[in-house]
Amino acid sequence: MCKMEDVVDNLVKEKMPPPAPPLPSYSPIAANPKKFLTKSKPKDVSSTKDQCSVNIATRDMYDRLFDGAFRADVVIHTDDGGQILAHANILGMASPVIRNLIKKSKGKDRRRSFSICGVPHDAVRVFIRFLYSSCYNPEEMKEYALHLLLLSHVYVVPHLKKECEVQLENGLLNIENIVDVFQLALLCNAPRLGLICHRVILDNFKAVSATDGWNVMKEAHPILEREILATVAEADARQKRLVRKREERKMHVQLYDAMEALVHIYRDGCKTIGPHDKAPKKDKQPCGYTACKGMELLVRHYASCKLRVPGGCAHCKRIWQLLELHSRLCIDSDACRVPLCRNFKDRTMKQNKKEEMRWKILARKIVRSKSISGAPFFSLANST
Repeated sequence: MCKMEDVVDNLVKEKMPPPAPPLPSYSPIAANPKKFLTKSKPKDVSSTKDQCSVNIATRDMYDRLFDGAFRADVVIHTDDGGQILAHANILGMASPVIRNLIKKSKGKDRRRSFSICGVPHDAVRVFIRFLYSSCYNPEEMKEYALHLLLLSHVYVVPHLKKECEVQLENGLLNIENIVDVFQLALLCNAPRLGLICHRVILDNFKAVSATDGWNVMKEAHPILEREILATVAEADARQKRLVRKREERKMHVQLYDAMEALVHIYRDGCKTIGPHDKAPKKDKQPCGYTACKGMELLVRHYASCKLRVPGGCAHCKRIWQLLELHSRLCIDSDACRVPLCRNFKDRTMKQNKKEEMRWKILARKIVRSKSISGAPFFSLANST
């Protein structure tokens, strides 16, 4: 027989990696909370009668033992005077909290008793039945999921608590109960469920704030309401920043395309416009520069405009700004064929530092919007 030490030595010598842990379970709401449907019916958890982690024979045996209460020695008192008979050994093995309650309790006729109040009698019965067989009915889970989550946390039944969290994440959440589930998740130390509820509240805040659960929370937990409102305001501000940055990048890309089209028109020429010493191209293929057509119209207007001063015509002012922006990106102004490139380059030496810095920042953002180097027309070094 081989010894354990030999097996370990062989594994070390072969440098075998340890087995990878299993992948986490998939939760559609956690993966994409924006697809969360308001007031939607929960999906069917299973097509079978019961959800169970034991075989059918064992389940049926424990169900008969619970339903028949054969030699039951514990009485559980519930709201509205309800009673549930159970067995101390089974309850004590399933829950350490219930075991301590049974030890401290006193009863008559060799039967001990304790109370579980604050939840419906049927929810307590489903909870005790789960302690026997580790099984539940899907319809009962849909109805008493919140109560079972609370009971499993209070009486330390981790496998039932985990199952309740999974079922809530995978179809039992809706707009009407999301605030209650969120508060319960905070109370029962269920961080993943609380995070999912919080994301759903942020994505559907207008609908959630109109529910009865939100109004009850405002009166019972005003501090929690203020914290949620603060996170909503922060999320809105973050979204606005993202939209603003997206629009800025879009504008910088458009300006970069305009700079390329400007160089293309004055250096190479296009179908209907180009430098005076080159004939227009007769190629039937569409121009590869997206901004070429718009830049052509702007250049033609600038050539024929009678005002042609920066403050006199909006279109001329626009082309004037584009020419100045080009001069700050141009690699070689002496060889450049774009009009006024060298003039604008010399003019930058006379500008104040504030205006110069503003142009440099804009030029840097434009170059970085498409590429790091700006090749083949522009250089990042000229904008720093």
